[in-house]
Amino acid sequence: MEEGQLDLVLVPLGLVLMGLYHLWLFLTILRHPKRTVIGLNALTRHRWVKSMMTDPSKNGVLAVQTIRNSIMASTLLATTSITLTSIIGVVVSYATNSSTSSSLIYGNKTELTAAIKYFTILLCFLVAFLCNVQSIRYYAHVSFLVSVSLPRDAKESVDYVARCLNRGSFFWSLGLRAIYVSFSLFLWIFGPIPMFVCCCTMSCLLYFLDTTSDFSRQLHVLLGREEEGSKLGREEEGSKLRDAESQQVD
Repeated sequence: MEEGQLDLVLVPLGLVLMGLYHLWLFLTILRHPKRTVIGLNALTRHRWVKSMMTDPSKNGVLAVQTIRNSIMASTLLATTSITLTSIIGVVVSYATNSSTSSSLIYGNKTELTAAIKYFTILLCFLVAFLCNVQSIRYYAHVSFLVSVSLPRDAKESVDYVARCLNRGSFFWSLGLRAIYVSFSLFLWIFGPIPMFVCCCTMSCLLYFLDTTSDFSRQLHVLLGREEEGSKLGREEEGSKLRDAESQQVD
């Protein structure tokens, strides 16, 4: 195979490999959420929202501080993404004015290929920036909702706040994935072989980072049982206090 044709084979193959992995991850989150870290964290955030909203006067400060930490993380990624976008724009303008091609690149060295490389990296950082901005939007919305006391339709209110919180986290995860993909595209500057190796390696690493173990799933179930047990205990204590008060009145 000629040197210039490697980009036409290895680059699409590496992108298809990462695309298939994320398609499998998306389907697993929908069908078996407890097998993935994203799905398990979404269930945990739902329980967290419910526990925070049961007593907003006591847990309101803790909830707002926790969400503020998430806003700071999204702000950091958004700032980094837009800064790297500006740097890439300067690099592209310099590369178009320079006609020299590095001997380190093994692959297609035409100006069109170089422009496509920089454009795809730029696009990934722009997507990361937009996703993190949306994440900040949802987190800021939740910071107001989580400090509101539960109304009569408590389940619907908790579900709505938890859904907004999970959407913010999902956008943050999408922005982080875009940064992961940009790292593979950055190695494409040095040729299609490093890019393909990076796609294979990153897919394997992300599999171990995205899937849960039996211990984490059992811990999630155990925490849920303890929460239900403490809730039942509080209800029993409340009923006993009401019975005692009624007997004193009689």
